[in-house]
Amino acid sequence: MLFARFLHDGRQSYGVVEGERVRPLRGDIFGRHRVGRDSIPLAAVRLLAPLRPGSILAAAVNYPSHVASGGAVLGEARAPEKPELFLKPPSAVIGPEEPIVLPPDAGRVDYEGELVAVIGQPCRRVSPAQALEFVFGYTCGNDVSARHWQRGDLQWWRAKGSDTFAPIGPLIATGLDPAGLELRTRLNGREVQRASTSSLIFSLAELVSFASHAITLQPGDLVFTGTPGETAALSAGDVVEVEIEGIGVLRNPVVGPDATVG
Repeated sequence: MLFARFLHDGRQSYGVVEGERVRPLRGDIFGRHRVGRDSIPLAAVRLLAPLRPGSILAAAVNYPSHVASGGAVLGEARAPEKPELFLKPPSAVIGPEEPIVLPPDAGRVDYEGELVAVIGQPCRRVSPAQALEFVFGYTCGNDVSARHWQRGDLQWWRAKGSDTFAPIGPLIATGLDPAGLELRTRLNGREVQRASTSSLIFSLAELVSFASHAITLQPGDLVFTGTPGETAALSAGDVVEVEIEGIGVLRNPVVGPDATVG
């Protein structure tokens, strides 16, 4: 199934997407809910970020091609021996078509297309074999990263967590196998990243399990799984798209720090 969070007639709702229409949902998307009989054309709604997470965990250096590109920024260009997770703040989240804002004085800011897991139930100290049972579904993500801050600061709080640095969407897809999805990132229509999630150094199940042994994951929390290959800088006026089979295309324009965003 494909779930959307959308705005229609001034009201925010969840719904199930069927073709070019969405059927509003009543109840808790992660608990008891029912899908209404009425449907609304997708063209008549504005898709929002598919949820507002409590916590966001993201994996650094989780594709061999990213290690090889020198994109690790963790010191030596080698694969990590354990999942290297960091936190992004919920305030960084934006949805499809919302602009990525380049902060003043940030220097180089890169795209990072990624598969993102949405946790569906409380998850504490689970094994990799159990981990996917706690995942509700999957969405596209862009772990926007300010490289100068990432390399120059002791912590990554602003390099990875500035406002608008966590685009997600457009939908949440359930019933997918996260171990074999094709990911593509395009910059101004040109393909700049392409990989299969089968190439992850640490699988999604391993990431969720590892995280759950330190913190309790809650419904709606997000786990970014890492980006492949080499990334490049964004500039004002660019458009970046992250596409994952079975989910859709997350599209975001890029604007400068002085742009009016409303």
